[in-house]
Amino acid sequence: MAYSTHFGNRTSNSTPQTRKAIGKDQVKNSAGGYVFEAGDWDRLCRFCILGSEGGSYYVGERKLTIDNANCVLRCLKEDGVRAVNLIVNISEQGRAVKNEPALFALAIACASEDEKTKKAALAALPKVARIGTHLFQFAQYVSAQRGWGPSLRKAFAAWYNEKDASRLAYQVIKYPQRTTEEGLSKSKWSHRDILRKSHPVGDAKHNRIYDYVTSGKLPSRLPKDLAILRAAEAMKVASSAREVCDLIETYSAKDINLPHELIPKQFASDKGVWEVQLPSMPLTATLRMLGRLTSYGLLSSKGSSHVSDVLNRLTDEEYIRKSRVHPLSVLVAMKTYRKGSGVRGNMSWTPNQKIVDALDSMFYLSFGNVVPTNKRIMLALDVSGSMNWCSVSGIDGLTPMEASAVMAMVTARVEKDYEFMGFSHNLVPLAISPRQRMDEVLKVMNNCPMGGTNCSLPMVYATKNRLDFDAFCIYTDNETYRGGIHPFEALKNYRMQQVEDAKLAVIATTSTEFSIADKDDAGSLDCVGFDVATPNIISGFISGSLIED
Repeated sequence: MAYSTHFGNRTSNSTPQTRKAIGKDQVKNSAGGYVFEAGDWDRLCRFCILGSEGGSYYVGERKLTIDNANCVLRCLKEDGVRAVNLIVNISEQGRAVKNEPALFALAIACASEDEKTKKAALAALPKVARIGTHLFQFAQYVSAQRGWGPSLRKAFAAWYNEKDASRLAYQVIKYPQRTTEEGLSKSKWSHRDILRKSHPVGDAKHNRIYDYVTSGKLPSRLPKDLAILRAAEAMKVASSAREVCDLIETYSAKDINLPHELIPKQFASDKGVWEVQLPSMPLTATLRMLGRLTSYGLLSSKGSSHVSDVLNRLTDEEYIRKSRVHPLSVLVAMKTYRKGSGVRGNMSWTPNQKIVDALDSMFYLSFGNVVPTNKRIMLALDVSGSMNWCSVSGIDGLTPMEASAVMAMVTARVEKDYEFMGFSHNLVPLAISPRQRMDEVLKVMNNCPMGGTNCSLPMVYATKNRLDFDAFCIYTDNETYRGGIHPFEALKNYRMQQVEDAKLAVIATTSTEFSIADKDDAGSLDCVGFDVATPNIISGFISGSLIED
């Protein structure tokens, strides 16, 4: 009996992915294959960055949300303060495309039975809920977790009292209220609602703002740093587009920039209004309004004087960093703008190619400086059906497959030696070059043949063809099941036959608990896809400069 052909630490083992690997603690994924289970702390990080909106190909939104909420609870029970700090870190650093998952996790922490954890979570509210919209969303989440006791009312009151008066005045007029859909019902929150629950008492300036929000009345005299409140009231009664323009210009001369949300609906399509509004618009608002501004003729390709100003904004790295613009927000803006029409409504425009190119540059700038490894890397993208079915963080029209491709491009842009491969049940070379624009890359991805998932293929292919790679970067949802060998076994075989210290970085694209990376292997890394920090984490891991916290 040749026992060693069935089991051995140095022999070429191959266990079908539909069976547990010998000697490994594996779990069955949603596709029926056996993989490793990501730890709760890794999953908490995944959830705060990826969320569970829309669910995944295999798991519905409700189940995925409940599973992640239970993970949050386990982390809070193990080390509540650590969990709160992780939530704050991800939110403050702008690592996630949406802030709702972090707000939801923080709301759960605020209901903790551990006083130290609850205190830390309540104190962190201003760090995670930085603007009025965040505050309303948090109010909705936390109301489902606990009652409005003294500690919660105090935390909301602190959110208002600790803000500079001029900044608070801006917040209450820019974000007066928010309506959210919760299942079949709608919930509406406003500053008036929260102020009446929390009863903050501040200094004279803050109290004037509170009186204005709750009563709608302004005193006859206002300090200069609260003048924006009077501007908001004047906007409400403006009778012409010219009057709106005059208000914007008058207050701009006083270094008071009025948010575009104040523009009355009846004048919201007036070109002249947007012409005077554009110079003071923040970067995030400019990004969302590119299509509309082009349709009004302000950013047309016929040499509008505003084009150069917008191009400068879109390519100013420092401005991008300070504005906390997430790369995927840029990608969505580029896809929408290049299409020439919005997702809703009937507005259309002719895209300005200079703006398309600037958005392409902006995407890479939003990651900051990515350090090259100078190693040979295979960038292997999961192009199976499950990667093309759901959306990333609930963003319409953006699939994990597409987002993975442009994320991999960030690495390719700084590396000299790499190969792009796409895999499902087969593995194929991808005709992708870092010289291509993002829209061209997306076309290549959408033409890939899709099928079942076999995450072992990158290593099997490299072993069979005797190709030397220092690292494999696999972007996947970890729902692998088709292979006759587990990915970690294929990596082990590759190390024995080709490159002894080859590394594996697994970039997760959904917030499930699964991973193909063996947690007992120091040469394997789990990280979260679509995280601003991921490219440099991968770089540090491959080069050996990454130091674990």
